Amino acid sequence: MLLSPDERGRFGEFGGAFAPETLMPALSELETAFAAAWADPSFRRDLDALLGSYVGRPTPVYRADRLSELLGMDLWLKREDLAHTGAHKINNTVGQGLLTTRMGKPRVIAETGAGQHGVATATACALLGLECVVYMGAKDVERQRLNVYRMEMLGAEVIPVTSGASTLKDAVSAALRDWVATVENTHYIIGSVVGPHPFPWMVRELQKVIGEELRSQMDGSAPDRPVPEVIVACVGGGSNAMGIFYPYAADPTVDLVGVEAAGHGLVTGEHGASLVAGSPGVIHGARTYMLQDDSGQVLEAHSISAGLDYPGVGPEHAYFKDSSLARYETATDAQALEAFHLMASTEGIIPALEPSHALAWIMRSRDELAGKTVVLNLSGRGDKDVEQVASLGF
Repeated sequence: MLLSPDERGRFGEFGGAFAPETLMPALSELETAFAAAWADPSFRRDLDALLGSYVGRPTPVYRADRLSELLGMDLWLKREDLAHTGAHKINNTVGQGLLTTRMGKPRVIAETGAGQHGVATATACALLGLECVVYMGAKDVERQRLNVYRMEMLGAEVIPVTSGASTLKDAVSAALRDWVATVENTHYIIGSVVGPHPFPWMVRELQKVIGEELRSQMDGSAPDRPVPEVIVACVGGGSNAMGIFYPYAADPTVDLVGVEAAGHGLVTGEHGASLVAGSPGVIHGARTYMLQDDSGQVLEAHSISAGLDYPGVGPEHAYFKDSSLARYETATDAQALEAFHLMASTEGIIPALEPSHALAWIMRSRDELAGKTVVLNLSGRGDKDVEQVASLGF
């Protein structure tokens, strides 16, 4: 079972580094720098100190008593929404920010969809004294105005991207173009387990703290610490899912379920379900499952959730799918909205629209999950989405 990329940066047939020649030296430099930092006890101590005192780790696990009773299962939440900035993204940006400083580069660029990665990157840059530029699709700028304001308050320059569908895919493309031109003094903090090697591996290593914590928090040592039977997470690029899945990948007793955005429904073609409804191809520097037409042209994705509105997925998820290490399901916009409101009204927790998709699948699968211990990775809080949901009158 392959659980780390090979010497070409591939997970089986997926991954790799399909990038412009001008970026290949930077990718090689980054791989060497991260490998050295990850093996350096002083770097790990500095990161762990920030994760504990600044980010707020470990994040708690919480038994959702009312939802458990309503759905007929033992439902627990891994509370990444309680991490600083309100999502799991900060685990990655603090780590890459420390790496940027270690590499001696003064400038950071990033892409963002829902805005949470942009906020987390701006936060890490403010903490570490780095210049920060965030590319964001113009459509996402409109539906995530609060996060745009937060990024600007933190000192970042937010650049709206108007090409293509003006969403996450286009923001990634714009950030990659910037990096090609500024690679000597700039580090690109990719926000998910996507892109050319070493990014999928590096981001997974920084996010696997989620699953490692969960293994110690729910270890079966007491009645209030049951071992998970099913772990569920939303999947856009897939960093929160890979972060909680990876430490369980070799455990056959735990079912791993990733939930993609079905948008208006798979039959409409307006969705973001790359793994469920896509096919293998190359997008943003890696071979993975993606949404494409018969000519290999990238199709536009759709999701009510800006963070899931992406026509590709991390290559390690593609490997997990084809190796049956995890299964991948979908939830529509309407189902996610229903789940969003249900969690708020039963648990007093407003979830982000992204993990609302994962809850929607849990709700729909209550018969299959009856009586089981289920963990939902609550990857972000929903403050950013309240205005958008309210505008829909749902």
